[in-house]
Amino acid sequence: MSQVRVRFAPSPTGFFHIGSARTALFNWLYARHTGGVFILRIEDTDKERNSEAFLNLIYESLNWLGLNWDEGPKVGPSGGGDFGPYRQSERGAIYQDYIGKLLASGRAYEKDGAIWFKLLGERYKIFDEHRKKEVEKVKIAPVVIEDQIRGRVERLEDEDFVIVRSDGNPVFHLVNVIDDIAMEVTHIIRGEDHLSNTSKHVLLYEGFGVKPPAFAHIPLILKSPEMGQGKMSKRDKGALIEEYQKRYFLPEALVNYLALLGWNAGDDREKMPIAEIVKLFDLPGVNQSNAKFDGKKLANMNMTYLLEQPADRFVALARAHFAAEKNSAVASAPEDYFREVMLLSQPKIKSIDELGVYSGYFFSDNFPIDAKVREKVLAKGDPKARLAELIAWIEGANLPTDAIIEEGIKTLAAKGGLGFGDYQAVARLALSGTNVGPSITGMIRVLGRDRVQTRLKNFLAGLA
Repeated sequence: MSQVRVRFAPSPTGFFHIGSARTALFNWLYARHTGGVFILRIEDTDKERNSEAFLNLIYESLNWLGLNWDEGPKVGPSGGGDFGPYRQSERGAIYQDYIGKLLASGRAYEKDGAIWFKLLGERYKIFDEHRKKEVEKVKIAPVVIEDQIRGRVERLEDEDFVIVRSDGNPVFHLVNVIDDIAMEVTHIIRGEDHLSNTSKHVLLYEGFGVKPPAFAHIPLILKSPEMGQGKMSKRDKGALIEEYQKRYFLPEALVNYLALLGWNAGDDREKMPIAEIVKLFDLPGVNQSNAKFDGKKLANMNMTYLLEQPADRFVALARAHFAAEKNSAVASAPEDYFREVMLLSQPKIKSIDELGVYSGYFFSDNFPIDAKVREKVLAKGDPKARLAELIAWIEGANLPTDAIIEEGIKTLAAKGGLGFGDYQAVARLALSGTNVGPSITGMIRVLGRDRVQTRLKNFLAGLA
């Protein structure tokens, strides 16, 4: 088999959708799996809706996801190649040359100021009730598409169709086929919603005397049940790649999750390094059934990756997040203290953007007290007595490690016939204003004796 050449052809007319990212990923994976070429081609012929900002967003999103392109617009180390230009807006002369070939061969003709593609077959006229007019039909066999994922698909095209509008602009079907021919694309991997276009494309390939490439139409991404029904749109929560970049999701976690939206490795594994996904990915493993987006599953995947991050990278991600947030309290914290707080928080969060809420009380003594938590905690036992005992214990306690702090609280509790939990809830409330967070021993160790004692005393005074 000749070298595999696949392409991803986005339009710079809006934000980068998760479905587009999944299409790009499947093409990239197939190219890397087969040792082929991944082409980025920009469909920027819609002059009214195109935006350079959206184009740059495509480049940035692909680079962030790690989906480098072998051929295409030259951006950093990606791109270049011998089949350019790779923007449709710059390929007008190429389109005119191919249109001329169709006209010269009799497979296209002009009518009403437009250019039409001519089907081959016996012609007859009928009255179309829907359009309320007489139309010309062509007796032609259905187009057979041997799709790599969908299997055998038949579609009937029995009317000539426009390939160049009356304003002189070639239509989507034509330019895509011309580009795929000129760029020697061997496999077209795209969303199932494009399957309805494929019959026209096959006829155009035949019109140019070219064997069509292999088609593989991947399943759609549907909304999660709580979002409603239907295909996931750009307006749905979690649909834009930009959202995950802003929330400091790990790109490798998102890529891993996207790979599993419509494909599986043949077993129950979910978390896989990209090298393993590349090794296993192939078109027969792509499902026919549509995939449902699950934001909770993605968050859990991201959390799994976060847990495994080396300390230095996690702290660097956290620092970048707080810098973007322009949080002066965090920015002024000593580096060693910041690092301790972040590593204490790492096992508990699902995404970096949760750090501000999760760890805010480490950087400011002015933190809110959750009213419901306060009511619940203060209703149990004798919280005032427990706070007084903790204050007295901390006065002379040695607090070098979590284990020693835990043992000290347990010893204190045992004197009154109580348990560790009798002190934990009220201490956490006084130190953080809530009932969730890292271990209470870790909180005490990182906050330090003076700050812990001050907060316990202030909270106790507020109960008087």
